[in-house]
Amino acid sequence: MSAPEPLRLVDRAGAEALVAGILANMNALKSVLDEEAAHIRAGRLKAGVVAAEPKTELAAAYMRGLEAAKANAVAMARLYPQGVTTLREAHKTFTAAVEANQAVLATARTVCEGLIRSLADDIAKSRAPAGYGAARTAPSPYGRGARSGPLVVSRSL
Repeated sequence: MSAPEPLRLVDRAGAEALVAGILANMNALKSVLDEEAAHIRAGRLKAGVVAAEPKTELAAAYMRGLEAAKANAVAMARLYPQGVTTLREAHKTFTAAVEANQAVLATARTVCEGLIRSLADDIAKSRAPAGYGAARTAPSPYGRGARSGPLVVSRSL
């Protein structure tokens, strides 16, 4: 299977179409990211995952468009300079949306890890034997702790 032939811009219409395609993919991806972040913020993790399903395809299409724009940067600057300016401005807005989405996902991940860690600690505490005196960190292989002495029985009582 051979790689697709790279896009070559030769006229303004081609440059306008490339910019329009990149902007369409960027806006679609931004709306998916915003929807995913809204679900995660509201605690609807399952809905957030479902909302993010088309994210990979849209991101791939967006990256292909950016690669085509980079490969034709000189032609785009000559044929459609307004499009280059529009792409730069839209990319700044898109970058802010991606950063906000990443912050929401990182916060959700941190909260989930904290909950799991505290749950594991609570389970470990409930399984630890309760006893009198100082708490031991690990049971002795000889059946008694390092500080315990021999068993003394009083026969006078």
